[in-house]
Amino acid sequence: MKRIIFGSALLGALLTACSKNKPVAESSTEVLQPHYDTTAVDSFSDGAVSVDVARQIRMSSQKYQDSLKEVLKRQQEEKRIKEELDKENKKKTEEENKLKEKPLKDPNQ
Repeated sequence: MKRIIFGSALLGALLTACSKNKPVAESSTEVLQPHYDTTAVDSFSDGAVSVDVARQIRMSSQKYQDSLKEVLKRQQEEKRIKEELDKENKKKTEEENKLKEKPLKDPNQ
């Protein structure tokens, strides 16, 4: 008899305690609902982008094109500076050669 009374009291307490709480799934879906699409796109599904296409997209971007132009300008500037240095070095060596040749010609001979 005690078991029946205790069991019914325990069952009643559980039912009343559980009925007051809202289901966890309802509240968590509202809070965890993202504002963007989270569908995974694998390499075989529609809308998947191949590596080559992604590379072409990146290469066609304005930022990438600007960086290529900047690299080209730097290379041209370095080439110009190198040519100027070569010209200066060539002039210096020619002048040194002329100075070396002058003492060889002795006016006393």
